[in-house]
Amino acid sequence: MKVFQTICRQLKSSKGFSVEPAPCVVFSTSSYLCGRKKKVNPYEEVDQEKYSDLVRSVLSFRGHAQAPQSLFEEDDLLYGPVRKCKAPKQEAAGVPRNWCPLFNPEKSGKPSATSDPTIPLKIPLQRNMIPSVTRILQQTMTSEQISCLERWKRRMILELGEDGFAEYTSNMFLQGKRFHEALESILSPQRNLKEPDENLLKSGYIQSIQHVLRDVSGVQALESAVKHETLKYVGLLDCVADYQGKLCVIDWKTSEKRKPFIQNTFDNPLQVVAYVGAVNHDINYSFQVQCGLIVVAYKDGSPAHPHFMDAELCSQYWAKWLLRLEEYTKKEKNQNIQKLV
Repeated sequence: MKVFQTICRQLKSSKGFSVEPAPCVVFSTSSYLCGRKKKVNPYEEVDQEKYSDLVRSVLSFRGHAQAPQSLFEEDDLLYGPVRKCKAPKQEAAGVPRNWCPLFNPEKSGKPSATSDPTIPLKIPLQRNMIPSVTRILQQTMTSEQISCLERWKRRMILELGEDGFAEYTSNMFLQGKRFHEALESILSPQRNLKEPDENLLKSGYIQSIQHVLRDVSGVQALESAVKHETLKYVGLLDCVADYQGKLCVIDWKTSEKRKPFIQNTFDNPLQVVAYVGAVNHDINYSFQVQCGLIVVAYKDGSPAHPHFMDAELCSQYWAKWLLRLEEYTKKEKNQNIQKLV
């Protein structure tokens, strides 16, 4: 710039020549320099000294990205450590709330020596407000069981008619009753029982169970009532006796169809195990039972299917029975509430 001014002075002093310095012009693409008033930055008016710590912390925070771990540490610093909420206690699936053991530790596993083996127990069933095993099972059938029963009933009615189906069910009930009477006369050691019908003893059902009867001995109860003192239900069991040397609750069933597997007997295992538990908690029975036996006899005389239930299998069905009993109790409670409303 000084050189330029010197040259200008020299030229000016020379004759016939005059040079005037041009004004300095600056070109800019900024809109703020093209006729508009420059805006004032509001942050420039902030008291830097007063808020210097805040500005420094904000700038330092923006300087790096936070990882999840650093976020957790910051939350701990601000709000304290996380207190883990305890998950609500949930009952295991398939486990009843009011559990009662199948076996009674206060009872012996064998009949007492003072009991008379020649006189099996035959306690009459008292009709009262306590539900029976049969009623509990009927009131808690699954929808699938109900559907199968309804289909069978409709099919039989179509085949036999309304009157024919009523006669069929009546005959089946009478046949089962006579079958149990014949078994009672066969298994009882007493001699004062009424002589059974010879034709009944020669029936197909009795012929069907002959191979099972050879393994039955030491009869302790016949057509005898039981009551579970804790769970409050009653029942009428068929027989308590030794089967192949093991004391069992024996349930005799009749069927026109083959039932080679215990799964084919539907709710019969629950009925047997309910009687087992009741015997073990009934003060009228001095002994304890750990096994069950379902014998399915056939009308045509073909060999019956005995389904033995050991202590482990009885325990499995006992848990299922308790669930059915709990379901029945809930239904009865709801029905009573609705009656009150």
